[in-house]
Amino acid sequence: MFLKYLWIFFISMVPLIELRGAIPVSQALGLPIIPSYAVCIVGNMLPVPIIFLFARRFLEWGQDKKYIDKICQFFLVKGSEAGKKMQAKAGRTLFVALFLFVGIPLPGTGAWTGTLAASLLDMNFKETVIAVTLGVLFAGVIMMAISFGVAGAAGAVAG
Repeated sequence: MFLKYLWIFFISMVPLIELRGAIPVSQALGLPIIPSYAVCIVGNMLPVPIIFLFARRFLEWGQDKKYIDKICQFFLVKGSEAGKKMQAKAGRTLFVALFLFVGIPLPGTGAWTGTLAASLLDMNFKETVIAVTLGVLFAGVIMMAISFGVAGAAGAVAG
């Protein structure tokens, strides 16, 4: 059982997969939903402070390094442009925009991407962590509901 929880913990830390993939895996593994939800939340949130504090610095450092310059420049330019557009549309509701961006479980809109965008927008660390945490909690609830719906439908078809 411990290894199953460890598995979903690490899945929830992976960029692009995050808890959006870990919660359905937890249900496929037959784990109880509430402890699984908690493990996935912790796993998904663990990288957030590191991303906020160091990702931008790494990209800025790497933009003039031989093998990584183009990818670092790409992320800096695209992230800054997207951030400015989001800020122009969101105005003073940037916190809400970040919460919704992270909270709606679509590909590429998780805690990793949201935190990097907040970092590039020079958002406050505390506000970023709170908005991302609320978004991850919300996405987890949505994924639990979807997991229950899929599991219930599969059980009805098989049963």
